[in-house]
Amino acid sequence: MKKSSFILAAVLFFSFVSAGAYAQGVWKSLAAVTYKISEDKFGELYVPVFSDEIKKLEGKEVEADGYIIPFEGMFKPEHIILSSLPLAECFFCGSGGPETVMEVMMASPIKYTSKRVKVRGKLTLNASDPEKLMYILKDARLIME
Repeated sequence: MKKSSFILAAVLFFSFVSAGAYAQGVWKSLAAVTYKISEDKFGELYVPVFSDEIKKLEGKEVEADGYIIPFEGMFKPEHIILSSLPLAECFFCGSGGPETVMEVMMASPIKYTSKRVKVRGKLTLNASDPEKLMYILKDARLIME
């Protein structure tokens, strides 16, 4: 009885750990970005250099979990900013880097929540438009609230 209880506990523990790792998986991959310094007509800017691991994700459907970050003073239910970190730590408000946020273009509007959400959509990489974030998820659907 003790051996089977131990095995069951081990299976549950590793299921829980691997589920958490999967949820953070895309963010871990997206963190493998570096930057080069470039210039445009406004001055110096940092341009992302995507790793091969990140490039393999472009155009693929990925899942990302995180927190909806209000921007421009308002929430847009069809175009959100998703952060892997809570608001106080996110790129715009705290200590996170630009690799911890992504623009998400929702296939259908969602309601704002301060809780962690999970979305699924097609990943686009952006290294050329400084008006956009470097990670953009298109045709995204809410899969967990």
